Amino acid sequence: MTPDLVAELMRQLLREAMILAAPLLLAAAALSFVLSLVQTLTSLQEQSLTSVPRLAAIVLILLVGMPWFLERLATYTRLLLGDFHRYLG
Repeated sequence: MTPDLVAELMRQLLREAMILAAPLLLAAAALSFVLSLVQTLTSLQEQSLTSVPRLAAIVLILLVGMPWFLERLATYTRLLLGDFHRYLG
């Protein structure tokens, strides 16, 4: 296995990880911004007001997006196993 092949595998792996994590991270960041703005405007500084809705949003996105997440992971795994002969020699 050449260093170029290892670099290519790592690039593909990191790309897939970013694609799968992006919806969750973007939703959490946007929701955190909105909740922080609401807390600032209302002068409420309760920690549960930010953590509970953010956790609920992440769980909802995971439940709704799970078929897409699993299909994407299965496709990537099939791609890796289909090219397995390239990685051995």
